[in-house]
Amino acid sequence: MAKIVVLGAGISGHTAAAHIRRKLGKKHEVCVISPSEYYQWIPSNIWVGVGRMTIDQVRFKLAPLYKRWGIKFEQAKAISIHPEGDESGNKPYVSVEYTSIDKKGEKADIDYDFLINATGPKLNFEATEGLGPAKFTHSVCSCDHAAETWEAVKSCVDRMKKGEKLKFLIGTGHPGATCQGAAFEYALNLANEIKRTGLMDKAELIWLTNEYELGDFGMGGAFIKRGGYIISTKTFSESVLAEYGIRWIKRAGITKVEKGIAHYETLDGEKHTQDFDFAMLIPAFAGSGMKAYNKKNEDISNALFAPNGFMKVDADYSGKPFEEWNIEDWPSVYQNPAYKNIFAPGIAFAPPHQISKPMKSPNGTLITPAPPRTGMPSGVTGKIVALNIVDIVKNGRTDFKHKASMGKMGAACIVSAGFGLFKGQAATMTVFPIVPDWQKYPQWGRDLSYTVGEIGLAGHWIKLLLHYLFLHKAKGYPFWWLLPE
Repeated sequence: MAKIVVLGAGISGHTAAAHIRRKLGKKHEVCVISPSEYYQWIPSNIWVGVGRMTIDQVRFKLAPLYKRWGIKFEQAKAISIHPEGDESGNKPYVSVEYTSIDKKGEKADIDYDFLINATGPKLNFEATEGLGPAKFTHSVCSCDHAAETWEAVKSCVDRMKKGEKLKFLIGTGHPGATCQGAAFEYALNLANEIKRTGLMDKAELIWLTNEYELGDFGMGGAFIKRGGYIISTKTFSESVLAEYGIRWIKRAGITKVEKGIAHYETLDGEKHTQDFDFAMLIPAFAGSGMKAYNKKNEDISNALFAPNGFMKVDADYSGKPFEEWNIEDWPSVYQNPAYKNIFAPGIAFAPPHQISKPMKSPNGTLITPAPPRTGMPSGVTGKIVALNIVDIVKNGRTDFKHKASMGKMGAACIVSAGFGLFKGQAATMTVFPIVPDWQKYPQWGRDLSYTVGEIGLAGHWIKLLLHYLFLHKAKGYPFWWLLPE
């Protein structure tokens, strides 16, 4: 019997657990450990943040589903990994602290034969002084945060109805933050909601980003086909923001937030401030904070984790100059090189390098988006890790026929820009591959047959359809496995 433990029940972890359970017989044990009792479809948090969906429309409880599937569920936070077991010869294990109401604060050790680290990111609000829901800015990174953000927006709308003019600041809250796409989408939806209330004359919307050019999105930007023409994502993004009346500040890294004031540095080394009445700023991401220990209880975290806390996998971490990197340096099976029974799909793995060219100000501040791994890449990598583990358990094969490098994988992104069956719209963009391959595609870095973008009502219909399809999939409804990741 094999015991597979999955840390995290987000897109990659939940996907991995579902496929393993489907493929392996009940004599094998699958255990999911997650600090939350809910699965949440994070892409739709944007709509919670503008009052178009409720929290319960984007989440569901995990325990009933896992019971039906025959998966053991532990509502707990993983604290440390012990990949060698202990000196008594016990199996490798994970130390956890329970977060459920009935066991809150209790600690336990859970052994495993295979471990999937799918913890995703820590929302590192602390990396920027004053950032975060408990301080001076809002977030849509969780459905709870998004609901609080909507309450703040409603309060702003009430003030504007009374004649006040307010400033709304949306963007990235750290010089190295990623998830520009989520913040960009929120800016468009917020603009749409304010426009819908007839209060655009009372609102100033500002997009602040650490991107060198708009449309970088942490992947070095792209050239896309649109309407038979080839344009840059810079032009695409600027035109969309202009259409919604949003001005922008680029090449900017926020270093501190006070009440109503964001301090930021630009790539030219200048220090600036931007006042605001409302701010939704995406934080930097970091690893979950787990430690690792050998059988003698000595700290071996460096063998499992990069300095940023994300897990090392089958990538090249040699530290080459940025100009010398190529797509072969990116991981394809997400296996830890030191401990072959540990894997890290989704956001949990450490990227080998930036996709966007690293840019530093004269003061030494790195102002560059981190590589994105959310959405489709998380689901795809979660699935291939699951299938490879199944192959090991059932057939003993370790040659890994299932691979998914971000340098050989495409991704689709749909950025909603309004809500409504007849008045909503969305910007739809696909890129292939995610990491540019300048050797194979020397002119554009990507295959323009599959790198395209459009904006319109049809894109919104697709976005809305995918919301229900992916929740159908996540809830394990009939034929869920036929839906793509």
